[in-house]
This record gives sequence, structure tokens and C-alpha cells, in this order.
Amino acid sequence: MVSKTEETQLNRLENQVDNGGGGAWDYLCLVRKLKVRRSEKVLKHGLSILNDPKKRSSLGPDEWTLYEQVAVAAMDCQCLDVAKDCIKVLQKRFPESKRVGRLEALLLEAKGFWEEAEKVYSSLLEDNPLDQVIHKRRVAMAKAQGNISGAIEWLNKYLEIFMADHDAWRELAETYVSLQMYKQAAFCYEELILSQPTVPLYHLAYADVLYTLGGLENLQTAKKYYASTIDLTGGKNTRALLGICLCTSAIAQLSKGRNKEDKENPELQSLAATALEKEFKQRAPTKLGLLISTLKSLKV
Repeated sequence: MVSKTEETQLNRLENQVDNGGGGAWDYLCLVRKLKVRRSEKVLKHGLSILNDPKKRSSLGPDEWTLYEQVAVAAMDCQCLDVAKDCIKVLQKRFPESKRVGRLEALLLEAKGFWEEAEKVYSSLLEDNPLDQVIHKRRVAMAKAQGNISGAIEWLNKYLEIFMADHDAWRELAETYVSLQMYKQAAFCYEELILSQPTVPLYHLAYADVLYTLGGLENLQTAKKYYASTIDLTGGKNTRALLGICLCTSAIAQLSKGRNKEDKENPELQSLAATALEKEFKQRAPTKLGLLISTLKSLKV
């Protein structure tokens, strides 16, 4: 994730280059370092260097890195002829390179030649079955074709090999949620919480899924994870505060006629409601009335 300081530095350098102040190579290096996608700018400023023999030769070995960077940016911008020319240069310089082979497959993807791209990826995986980039490209291809079930299948196969990839678990969870497969999504968030227990986003997402599933046990667990989200964020997560109130109301409805042990302690929801009112007074005073009427309807 890019910090505010890094983003400020990148924007300042981008404005400098756009206004003719130089520093195009430094800008391109920073874009690569931060792993951000500013494809139009990369294409424009990258070509300005590659098309100038003097500037290009001054890069030394980094010339080939720039060809690769410009090729990917060109595909993003659908300038496929430019991407093809860059890849041809790299193929000539590195004829047996697997990295260049991935670029060739990416170009086939950009053209919509999915079967041909899959054949290239399959061939590359035979040489290196643990190539993470290729496994991820298969997921991306399935999604690009609208084949969500296929994307889930590839993600599950990927996670069998790379079980510690948090981003992949999160993507799989969000994909399951989009298909309303909440039990499977819950499992993914459980894995994320086990591996990164201090990330409030995972606690919140898990609580949302459990609340959606419903049922007394799920609602009680959801309430606990909304509470842990509040704890991890220092009481500043409005969604989690509202989640406490919603869970409390739903649990009260399901607990009617049950033993006292099954009923909820009112202290937590009272604190959550008070914190919500304070938050709305400070940040959205015009919506305070709506909040109060909502809380009343929930009998909080």
C-alpha cells in the first residue's frame, strides 16, 4: 500500500515531468518501486526515452526493464502495436526468457486470444510449476471472460500451493460474497484472521458475513467480531458500531421466550449507540435525526 508521503512524492515528480522539468526516468523508477498503475504517463514518458537513442543507451541494463514496463503500460492503454514492438525487442535480446514469455501471453490476453494465452501459460508452468504470476494470470483470465466459477477454481488451486497469500484469500472471500456463497466466504475470512489477527478489516468483513448468514449463533459471533473491530480501531469504526446495534436487535428477536442466559447484556449496545450519536454529531449532524430514528426502530 502506498503511503501518503510516497503518493505526494509521486504526484510532485509527475507534475514536474509533465511540465518539462525533467526527471522522467526517476518518475518511471518510482512508479515501478511503488507498484502503481499510471499507464498513460508511463507510456508517454517511457516512449520519450526509448525513442531517443542517446537517452536509451544511457540507461545501461535498465533499458530492458523499461521496455518491459512500457510494454505492460501499452497493453493497459490498448496500444497493442507499441506493446508488440517492445516485446519483439526483448525477444531478440532474451530469446529463451520465461519472463518475456509471460509478456507474450499477456499480449495474447490483451487481444482476447484466451486459448492461445492459456497454452503459453501451461507451457511455462511445465518448466516452473511454482510461478505465482502465471497462476494469478489464470485467475485474471477467467474473471475477464466472466467465468467466475472458473476463477474460484483457479484461486483454490493457487491457495493449495501458496497458502500464505493473504491477498488471494481476500480475493477468494470477496468472490464468494459476490455469489452469495457466505459459508465459503466465512471460511476464507477465518483463515485471514488466523494469519493476521490484528487487521480490523478482516474482523469486520467476517462479522458482516456472519450477520448476513443469520441464526442466533452466527449473530452472537458476528457481534463479538464487530466488538473486536471496534477494539482494534480505537472505537472509530462506524460500520462496526452500527453492526453491534443491528446484531443486538436481531438477537433480541430470536431470543424471545428463551432462557435468560441466551439474552444479551444491554451495556455493549448502549455504548455503541452513544458512540454512534457522538460520531454523527461531529461528522454528519444533518443525518443525526435519521440515525436516532433508526436506533429507535431497532429498540436500542
